[in-house]
Amino acid sequence: MASLPAHTFEPLDRDYLGFIFDCDGTLADSMPLHLQAWQMALASYGAGFDFSWELMLSRAGKSLEVTVGELNLQFGTKLDPDAVAALQRATYAKLLPQVQAIEPVVAFVRSVSARFPLAVASGSDARTVEATLDLLELRAAFPVVVTAADVVHGKPAPDMFLLAAERIGVAPVDC
Repeated sequence: MASLPAHTFEPLDRDYLGFIFDCDGTLADSMPLHLQAWQMALASYGAGFDFSWELMLSRAGKSLEVTVGELNLQFGTKLDPDAVAALQRATYAKLLPQVQAIEPVVAFVRSVSARFPLAVASGSDARTVEATLDLLELRAAFPVVVTAADVVHGKPAPDMFLLAAERIGVAPVDC
């Protein structure tokens, strides 16, 4: 797997009143761990296809259950979305202590957290997001966490981001 390129953040070209972040792959370099958990869970249920990095990224941001449903349609399988998702979550929870911060993003969070309201909008479940934020020592920076369970339409629909903006009290255009 390729490592993430180093990034720096340029000064903002406009004034924002709040910030909404994704968690996996934005705050936390957790995607390689998610891939491992997916591969183990799918193999345990006898999925007859290769769950590659590219395949995972094509589903990034979607709930685990939605992802399994889409995989069933794509590959003609009949995997139980709830069972596979539960095993993926349990496997990922065991791998979670290995997760690393994406330092430039975390530094940006720390630089704005005292001045602006922040939220996380993630396709992961709340328990996983909160555990990740705790591990990265960012929980206090994010009083608002919105997940797919909080909205009717998860990613890629904007519902999570709109709800996060509402909960931090900032118009979406100003986030």
